[in-house]
Amino acid sequence: MPDFLHLIESEINSLRLDRYVSEILGLLSRSQIKAKCLKAKVNGKEVKISKSVKQGDRLELYWTDSPPVDLVPQDIPLEIIYEDERCVVINKAQGMVVHPGAGNMQGTLANALYYRRLNKGGKEGVYSVRPGIVHRLDKETSGIIIAAYDDEAHAFLAQQFKARKVKKNYIAIISGTPKENKGRIETCIARDPRNRKCFTVSSEGRNAVTFYKLIKSWKTHSLLLLRPRTGRTHQLRVHLRHLGHPVLGDPVYGNKDSMFAEASLMLHSRDLSIILPGETEERIFSSLAPERFISIFNKLDRMNKHG
Repeated sequence: MPDFLHLIESEINSLRLDRYVSEILGLLSRSQIKAKCLKAKVNGKEVKISKSVKQGDRLELYWTDSPPVDLVPQDIPLEIIYEDERCVVINKAQGMVVHPGAGNMQGTLANALYYRRLNKGGKEGVYSVRPGIVHRLDKETSGIIIAAYDDEAHAFLAQQFKARKVKKNYIAIISGTPKENKGRIETCIARDPRNRKCFTVSSEGRNAVTFYKLIKSWKTHSLLLLRPRTGRTHQLRVHLRHLGHPVLGDPVYGNKDSMFAEASLMLHSRDLSIILPGETEERIFSSLAPERFISIFNKLDRMNKHG
């Protein structure tokens, strides 16, 4: 049996099979295609992964599952919002790293997901170094994130992100108040040539779009609702700095705030709207503002009342 069956229904005239798998389906990355020794049949005939495919072609994909690279399953407590045999929705705690990387190969969401999958009857080695993770949240950003438990579910979810059908809403406490109560921020974002770990607005970057709406304002700070149209790394943080109102507590893109010197990053993934594998109707998963937000709300309310 193939690992993945698929009928190409999108309007494609000619696209390399490996590109279709990685860029359109989001099933395997280019590096995973090589590592997993991807084999394919198109309309029942074995083909090379460099073959061009088109609308109406029926794909049968086969691959080998290699053990995760230096990734160990870890029983890490998670706040589960929803879970079934195909996927899991988590309210990620601030401070948890999502993707393993240099210096963070343990204690990540990936380690926790690997452990949960094994305890659900999965086989060791079913995951790559980023098991089931469809999208990302920065380490210090809390809130809703979804992950898959099998490759087909991963592809189904990833395609919705790629097609920009997923609706994501964030809340952020920012410095100051924007001139407009709602608006659209559209720029190009690229790596900062002066600091490769950071990103900046640049004409040479990739297009990024964020919509924002003012929820509440105080004399010195505001609460915004943010909906990113695209998913660039650090997009919301870069865009709010570009707007002149950086996220409170942002150690990279923000400013020192004497009123809240100890504040951590005030950015939270509040809700996510997506169709789950095997379903046809969109679901909405939500997370209330965390305690660190409530604490600052209360302090700002008191200051406004007495000042």
